[in-house]
Amino acid sequence: MLRTLCFLALLGLVAPLGGCGDDGGATDDVTDGPPMDRDLGPPVDAYFPPTDPASGPPAGNPDGDYPIPAEAAPEDTSSPDHVVGDGTPESCTADAFIDAVALGGIITFDCGPDPVTITLDRPAKVFNDTAMDGIVIDGGGLVTLSGGGTSRILYMNTCDENQVWTTAECQNQDHPRLTVQNLTFVDADSRGEDEYDGGGAIWVRGGRFKVVNSRFFNNRCADVGPDVGGAAIRVFSQYEGRPVYVVNSTFGGAEGYGNVCSNGGGISSIGVSWTIINSLFTHNEAIGNGGNPAMSGTPGGGSGGAIYNDGNTMTLRIFGSRIQHNQVVQHGSAIFFVSNDHSGNIVIEDSVITDNQGGSWYPTYPQISNHDDTPIEVTGSTIE
Repeated sequence: MLRTLCFLALLGLVAPLGGCGDDGGATDDVTDGPPMDRDLGPPVDAYFPPTDPASGPPAGNPDGDYPIPAEAAPEDTSSPDHVVGDGTPESCTADAFIDAVALGGIITFDCGPDPVTITLDRPAKVFNDTAMDGIVIDGGGLVTLSGGGTSRILYMNTCDENQVWTTAECQNQDHPRLTVQNLTFVDADSRGEDEYDGGGAIWVRGGRFKVVNSRFFNNRCADVGPDVGGAAIRVFSQYEGRPVYVVNSTFGGAEGYGNVCSNGGGISSIGVSWTIINSLFTHNEAIGNGGNPAMSGTPGGGSGGAIYNDGNTMTLRIFGSRIQHNQVVQHGSAIFFVSNDHSGNIVIEDSVITDNQGGSWYPTYPQISNHDDTPIEVTGSTIE
């Protein structure tokens, strides 16, 4: 996917993206170390039985108490524009949810007093012209959105003409502003997506994006590939380089709940900054093999057990979070962070990164792969 975008940028058909080389190819300049042999078993085509969100860990790092800036706080949904359901579980259908997302605005649910799972057979898609004032999806802590082992759950792309272009610079516009909060995303699978790959549960390009008080269990994207990733979330092109906020959220969190992709078992991005606060990443896997660019004879990938960041100028900030028990084949058992022009940086504060397994190329800290000149500021944290 990124190689296609880079090639189009080279031809002048789209704006340049971070992570593109001078020849239009995607780069991360990491080729050290042989591909690691690992028996991963056959690909999983569906999830049986479905994930039981009730038995999964809660949202957020239980030990995290880092202050939340106003911009990263939950959105006010007391006056919704659209309510999915009329008070019963049966009324909360996939079609009702998909229709609400297409309309934009503030979306809440009325599915009764008990937890409910809504299983989608196709992604809900944001239309850029109906979400000019933002789109907030609030599950109230009771709603689980499932991909049923066959579908991505949520898609937003300011540069997809089918979702309506609203500015001349789709890769750098301030809307839509998408927030998902108080939701659980399970059993999503984007491996059937041919054009916009990665992003098992959520795929975002453009505008702004925020995740608050949410959980991601057993989501999946492509098994192999050098530049595809984000079993839970894949993000591109945030407005003016502003960060994606991930607040009090859980990715995996316990054995049997981890997310899996070629790269970025939890999250993945190209040229995007992230601020991750009081969140938990455990038991996620990057199962590709051969890195990026792919070594000869390999399909590529296998980096970033929890987090995969590629691009140029970007900052990864991790506050009050725990990254543990993630696994990789190639690089960055916890974090893979490659700033191709060496202008990016990492900030880690009041966090724990430990017991992540596999991979190589750890020049500064264990479990974090980065260029040796990447500034990494660590305060009050454990990395071991």
